[in-house]
Amino acid sequence: MPTPKKVCVIDGQGGGIGATLIKYLQSRYSEQVEILALGTNAIATAQMMKAGANRGASGENAIVRTVARADLIVGPIAITWANAMLGEVSPRMAEAITSCRAPKILLPLSQEDITLVCISTEPLPHMVQQAVDEAIRDHL
Repeated sequence: MPTPKKVCVIDGQGGGIGATLIKYLQSRYSEQVEILALGTNAIATAQMMKAGANRGASGENAIVRTVARADLIVGPIAITWANAMLGEVSPRMAEAITSCRAPKILLPLSQEDITLVCISTEPLPHMVQQAVDEAIRDHL
């Protein structure tokens, strides 16, 4: 049996987006992936672990070190923006995420004062389903 792909699901604040992603990933690809829940804080990581992640870690250093070994990164687009999520995404985190070689599947969700144009405003479950059905499938 092939080695499972390491999928890093990154989220902050309450971890709700990451938890939703993990539920869909587990239901669709449970045997093919090892899901690593990376939270910008312990609450986000705990929520993602409850959703079924295989392993989890919190904080800047955990994110920076783990994404370097990822096969795929999934999360809201704000994980690539320094100081996003009320300052929880440090410049070092954003740089590590955007600079790593792993493909990134990013949901166009943000609480920042930034407007993304030409983006569908589907509800979170619809965006997650599309990410899992189309984008992630192409990378596993």
